[in-house]
Amino acid sequence: MAATAAAAAVRPSPPREGSAACCSLAPATRARPTRLPSSRWRCTVTHPRSRRLHGPRCSQSEVASSTVDDDEACELVRGTDVVIGQGDDESVRAYLLEAVKNNNGTCVLFLSDVFGFEDSATRDFAYRIACHGYNVLVPDLFRGNPWKKSLPMEGLQEWLAEQAPERVAGDIDTCRKWLVDDFLAAEPSKKLGVVGFCYGGGRLVETLARDAGACFRAGVCFYGSRMDASLGAQITAPVLFVCGDGDPLCPVETVRELERSARGAKAAVYAGRGHGFAHRPESLEDDGDAEDAFAMMKSWFHDHLLA
Repeated sequence: MAATAAAAAVRPSPPREGSAACCSLAPATRARPTRLPSSRWRCTVTHPRSRRLHGPRCSQSEVASSTVDDDEACELVRGTDVVIGQGDDESVRAYLLEAVKNNNGTCVLFLSDVFGFEDSATRDFAYRIACHGYNVLVPDLFRGNPWKKSLPMEGLQEWLAEQAPERVAGDIDTCRKWLVDDFLAAEPSKKLGVVGFCYGGGRLVETLARDAGACFRAGVCFYGSRMDASLGAQITAPVLFVCGDGDPLCPVETVRELERSARGAKAAVYAGRGHGFAHRPESLEDDGDAEDAFAMMKSWFHDHLLA
């Protein structure tokens, strides 16, 4: 059953107990031609990790060997480690996933939770997006120092204080500029989407407010933490806000305020769901809602980036 964007939470799913916070806070087109790295970035081809997610869909190893007939259009995806920019202080490490057979000529900037761009749940979700024809760039927002699950939670706030907002915003803008000026240089439309999870969801709101419709055409925010609702009036790209009504890190009131103030925004609130349910499901109920939320995101990007 799908979530609704109406004022009420969507469906009477039972609350999840004992959940762990994950952070604080179309049709096929031509294949993309091979590009040589420019002087502003360098790359190393790698292979995405193989891991089956919550249901019958293409896993990375199955896609690579072309042995799966999935119910979705799942095609070959190429994974590449890239370094964007020049100099140790200004360069940004990132992971680029490129759709090969069904590339639709658009890009999605993927802003991760506190566990960073190398986390398996983050890469798996990014890979799923790329399976549907998108090029997905996942930057290292924490300059090689993500939060680790093994660390005591009492140190989280101190770690967050080390993530200078100006530096994080600058790295995101560097990636956005590279996507437009270099990666999509040969594409006539240069359409960009952005998706953010938890910490990355809060940064998504700030990014779209700075962009003011210049580059990004759509966004999807999954249970953003530390979101500044006062920035909503500055956001012109349509944003889908996905959250659970049992998430203390992403208050429904903040989501509703952003839905009212941001142009073209829509909120999907899942009853009984907590933080991280869409990319770190911990129960069968989470799993079903995670599938529904992914389908909503896919439709949102299709409608605003491809249609």
